[in-house]
Amino acid sequence: MSGRDLVRSVKAVGMVNAARGLRTVRSSWRRWRADATGPASRGGERARVPGPVVKVEPGPGGGVVRFARSELRVRVTSGGAVFWGWDGAGPEPSYGLRGASPEADPRAVLEPDKAGGWRVVSERATVVVSRQGAVELRTPGGVMLRRDLPPRWWESSEGGVARWVQRSEVPADARFFGLGGRAGGPRLRDGAYRLWNTDPGGGFGAGDDPLSITMPVQVVVADAGTHLVFHDNTWEGEVLVREGQEGAGSGHDRGGSCEVRMAGGPLRCWAMVGTPARVLHTWASLTGPPVLPPSWALGHHRAWRGPGGEEEVRRIAAGHLEHGLPLDALHLGIAHGEAHQVFTVDKERFPKLPQFADELRREGTRLVSVVGPAVKAGPGVGAYDSGVAADVFVRDAAGRRVRGVAWPGDVLYPDFTGPRVREWWGRLYQERLDQGFSGFWHDMDEPVSFAAFGEATLPRSARHSLEGRGGDHREAHNVYGLAMARAAYEGLREVLPEERPFLFSRSGWVGMQRYGGAWSGAVSTDWPGLRAALSLVLGLGLCGVPYSGPDVGGIDGSPSPELYLRWLQLGAYLPLFRTRASVGGGRREPWEFGAEVLGHARVTLLERRRLLPYFVTLAQLARRTGAPYVRPLWWGCPEDRALRECGDAFLLGDSLLVAPVLESGVRQRAVRLPPGRWYDTATGKAYAGPGQVRVEAPLSRIPVFARAGTVLPVRGRDGGLELEAWAPAEGRTGSGLVIADAGDGWEEPEVERFTTRWSAGRVVVERDGGEEGRVAPGRPVRVRGLGLAEG
Repeated sequence: MSGRDLVRSVKAVGMVNAARGLRTVRSSWRRWRADATGPASRGGERARVPGPVVKVEPGPGGGVVRFARSELRVRVTSGGAVFWGWDGAGPEPSYGLRGASPEADPRAVLEPDKAGGWRVVSERATVVVSRQGAVELRTPGGVMLRRDLPPRWWESSEGGVARWVQRSEVPADARFFGLGGRAGGPRLRDGAYRLWNTDPGGGFGAGDDPLSITMPVQVVVADAGTHLVFHDNTWEGEVLVREGQEGAGSGHDRGGSCEVRMAGGPLRCWAMVGTPARVLHTWASLTGPPVLPPSWALGHHRAWRGPGGEEEVRRIAAGHLEHGLPLDALHLGIAHGEAHQVFTVDKERFPKLPQFADELRREGTRLVSVVGPAVKAGPGVGAYDSGVAADVFVRDAAGRRVRGVAWPGDVLYPDFTGPRVREWWGRLYQERLDQGFSGFWHDMDEPVSFAAFGEATLPRSARHSLEGRGGDHREAHNVYGLAMARAAYEGLREVLPEERPFLFSRSGWVGMQRYGGAWSGAVSTDWPGLRAALSLVLGLGLCGVPYSGPDVGGIDGSPSPELYLRWLQLGAYLPLFRTRASVGGGRREPWEFGAEVLGHARVTLLERRRLLPYFVTLAQLARRTGAPYVRPLWWGCPEDRALRECGDAFLLGDSLLVAPVLESGVRQRAVRLPPGRWYDTATGKAYAGPGQVRVEAPLSRIPVFARAGTVLPVRGRDGGLELEAWAPAEGRTGSGLVIADAGDGWEEPEVERFTTRWSAGRVVVERDGGEEGRVAPGRPVRVRGLGLAEG
């Protein structure tokens, strides 16, 4: 057992009771012993590079370039995405793609380039391959966006997989984003970023890395254009980022660079070029559109972990009702299960859970259940007995079932990378539905054991199906949570086909948006944790996961009234809006902070409810276009360098700009505005962008701006849908989309488009395709921003 494992085990003993602590140490020992007898050591290694070009074979959308010691397959697809793979690697099989690889673009051909190289020219990008194996990604106009140097492999003299490194160069002004959920973003500063889904084992802040969702996806923004690069490889890896620097005066520019290192697996890559909106649309077409959450999931959630039981949960629900606070969902944590077991109910704490769920539902509140992958090991446990009979649990290299330690005690882990196991797991959710649950929260799905915080629960030598190909945990670890989400989603589609499933996960990988959203996990209860929470949502959105959010207030301790309010105010504008108690079960209800905080919290929660139709529209747009709800300020103008540097504010769709307060004691803050006219929604004052303005940020609210000319769908006082139009600048027009809620089934709602314009000294709001000067029947309109001076 390594010293690091021993330290983690001892720390875990301090977190749990003595009996479980002893199991924790034993589990760490078993994991170390399994790996000691698992994969053979690499022995000596020899390096390999492609060498010079020896042969070229044109094909559909590109072709194959053969080098002395490798070959490169290049293909441009009909959707505009570009693929290239070394050593014969093709696009499939892939956990990231939603299905088969897109068809090749027949218009793209491999043709000779200067200096003995080759190129593929397409409508959206040009790929140039040098005679030594460098690959350049260029705009259609020929401007270089990225240059991959010839890769290098290290092959073991003992055989087995080769590790590899790919170094890349980008322009000096380029900025890096993405790589999944990163606490230190959204812009990725110089440093090393590990690709290994990890539970930090406690509250995390801006300096902690990696976390539960890592993805080999880079979004790079430069003056020349925006591009996304996806290294389709699930193995453990590391990305080293170094931003460039432009020379002053007559000095030379130093270009930016990144280096991707992988411990094994194929060297293959997808790239897409264009505006941020086009890039994310192409990305969603490749990896799958985000699922559409039911409308209630876009409201306010509250998570319960204990202590207490039904009585405590009733107290929470009644308190919200009594104080006029909207509550759309209550989440029950692991303490609601019998002895913390999955797919069970503690009958003493929740004697009549289905009836309780029905009562809550009639009051407008749904129940959501936590589900973890760990199954208690022991006869008489339903999931264990059926799992053993079906042989679904992960085994080590010697064929023994791998055991870990979690809340129920000794546990086993299903192998979700096998279709048969996913089908078995999906059927288990029927029990949850029968108990009255409407949605599911996946936790500890990295997977995690108390024996291995910060590392894999399972031995790296543990065996997995990997869709029948076979392999070990080194390849399966990062997609474990993704495959668990797939199992749940497909199972729910089977047992409840008339409703859209709702689930979100702490861990996942590329493509997780096909099955649900993401939850940030254990953010620390402090100001750095608040900043990290925003970074995670922005980063995941750029990687194709638009529905995500943190736990308001963080994981532990008691936030100050100011920190609680600022966190609540940020959370109200994020897709997943969930408040929670601390891990120790402490109460954090708004009314427990006093009358002033309660009043401000009520305004915040009511504003989220008022904006619910707008969130429904954003969810529909995310499914159709891949555009995240929460977007960086540079989304519409990536060429604005000042906006690329700004990570403390965000766009909510096209219509709103939100500037949260992320530091203690702040009552004013500077806000950088994108081009155009913007209205402070609290004061109605107009400001001109691009530029920076300073605005009030009292404890009662955070600054929120509306784009001039926009049309926002909002909830009226009677609960119906209304239109809130903000006056366009004189002589200009504006527009907005409304996609009304069509229920929680699969019906496709109508897309309504509205325009705003000045006519005879007044603002006119019109529905496209309707009668001139008229809005759709039953749509009240309120025009704001009239007669106010510009700031």
